[in-house]
Amino acid sequence: MNKSENKKHWTKTQLLSDVVTNKNIIVKGKHSYYSDCWDEGFEQSVVRYLLGDELTCNSTPRWKVDKLYIGNYVCIAAEVVILMGGNHNHRTDWFSLYPFMEHIEESYIGKGDTHLGDACWLGMRSMIMPGVTIGEGAVIAANSVVTKDVEPYSVVGGNPAKHIKYRFPEETIAKLLSFDMYNWSEAKFESLRSIICSSDLPQLEIAIQQYDIACTTD
Repeated sequence: MNKSENKKHWTKTQLLSDVVTNKNIIVKGKHSYYSDCWDEGFEQSVVRYLLGDELTCNSTPRWKVDKLYIGNYVCIAAEVVILMGGNHNHRTDWFSLYPFMEHIEESYIGKGDTHLGDACWLGMRSMIMPGVTIGEGAVIAANSVVTKDVEPYSVVGGNPAKHIKYRFPEETIAKLLSFDMYNWSEAKFESLRSIICSSDLPQLEIAIQQYDIACTTD
């Protein structure tokens, strides 16, 4: 095999369903990817402080472990950081922020699970804080720090990330969410993919109706 075939490059991506091993990372479907050209890959470089990795997989957790849920068709750009709750032992309501081991359990405050919705896009070097939910089809601008939930089909950016705009009008977003596209069968998604890759909502509605009718009459 040619050595160049194994060499990392920005045109190549890492399918998460092929590489994720941590039981606390739940990947939906087979299409979400990470652009791993400039680091050691998704689990090693992107996901930080998540118990269940190589060194902690056989140890008994002292508290409930948060999980990372990743939808289908999620696009994660290079050098993104997703912070999890494994090191949340700095109590701002205590006089000392220092994580003294004899008080380590009582100092932990979990932020809950982190969710990356179907078909969202995390821009280069963006950072997702623990317990955040990114809605379906949302866009996180490069270098943003996301501290709060992000609405479906919205665009956020900055530090801390703030709402910039919605990708579509409110009624279009409601329609898209009602279609539940990313829970379709592979066959339906593939059949309608050409119209999904457009901005023609009426035509998409017609195509969905025609596909569903054809399936019920077969």
